[in-house]
Amino acid sequence: MSCAGDEDDPFPVDDCLFAETFSLENQYNLFGEELKIRQVFGANLGVAAPVWEAALHLCRYFEEQSVELRGKRIIELGAGTGVVGILAARLGAAVTLTDLPLALPQLQANVSANMPSSGWPSPPPTVLPLCWGEDHKNFPTDWDLVLCADIIYLPETYPLLVETLTHLCKNGAVVYLSSKMRKEHGTPGFYEECLPSRFNVKLVHRDDQQNINIYRASLRTDQ
Repeated sequence: MSCAGDEDDPFPVDDCLFAETFSLENQYNLFGEELKIRQVFGANLGVAAPVWEAALHLCRYFEEQSVELRGKRIIELGAGTGVVGILAARLGAAVTLTDLPLALPQLQANVSANMPSSGWPSPPPTVLPLCWGEDHKNFPTDWDLVLCADIIYLPETYPLLVETLTHLCKNGAVVYLSSKMRKEHGTPGFYEECLPSRFNVKLVHRDDQQNINIYRASLRTDQ
């Protein structure tokens, strides 16, 4: 794949797309909350750097469907810039944001930058490393919601992600997953075959123009 790439295939094999380090701060008004999200391109952050459209779709879905987040125990996987989890924390959820160690400084910086002037309405968001399929057992299983925004793009990680989700959802957590449906990365197959092997999966929103789906999933009781 070349450095140029295209909008439907934004995951280059090499890191030439992010060769030069620069930062960009955007403001987002979501659920009545104004978030300032800094994206650090370069420093080998790769796909963890940008705010992906699927993440914004998930935030808007929660608002449109009046999904209650206040008071919920929430963990976000592959949080990247943290926009989804930070929004949930601003709305009163107790949030744990996770990603690979390299992404944590950007994630923590965005958490700090978005603390409300009156302080967090719930415990401050926690930022922790989590490598799927390896250290998920270090995390509890008493979550209400598990959030995943545009993290389905590397087929070799799909079994590891399902293993991690199975652990996190042992006590009834509901998973929301928002994905751009990239056939070249096997994204549809994850939702048609991999995730249903352990979870009941329902498509709850489809954006044809952006090719983004949002799913709700819960652990199957016959596991």
